[in-house]
Parts: sequence; structure tokens; C-alpha cells
Amino acid sequence: MYRRAAAVAFTALWWWAAARLLFAPDAGALEGAVTAGGWGLSVLPVHCLPKARADGALAAGRWRQAWRAGRSRGAG
Repeated sequence: MYRRAAAVAFTALWWWAAARLLFAPDAGALEGAVTAGGWGLSVLPVHCLPKARADGALAAGRWRQAWRAGRSRGAG
């Protein structure tokens, strides 16, 4: 509940700052910082997981093993 309320509040703050940058001639650094910060947060990959927890994750060193196996077959 609190998480959703915080998200709505930050979204409203971002839209206020963006609207002031577009429409108010006296908009300044505060509105610019809020807008840029909100945009920056929106491009963060927050949906990523550590590789070990991801579905279909490959074992560590898998590419190294495949490379070595390919080299030993091709050398002969």
C-alpha cells in the first residue's frame, strides 16, 4: 500500500516538473533535476536478476569449456 502511494506521489511530482519545464517560462534547475532524475530512473534495468536466479541461466565457464573443446577438435 505504501509502495503504491509513494509511486503515485513520485509520478505526480515528475509530471508536475515536466509540465513546468514545458509550459512555465520561469521553470528552473529544480524542475530540470526532477525531470532528468525521473527519466534516468525509468531507464534503469530494475527487472534484471542475478544470473544464477534467471530462468535458463548458463553455468559459469560454459563458453570457456566450449571454446576449449572446439579448439581441441579443430587442432587434429
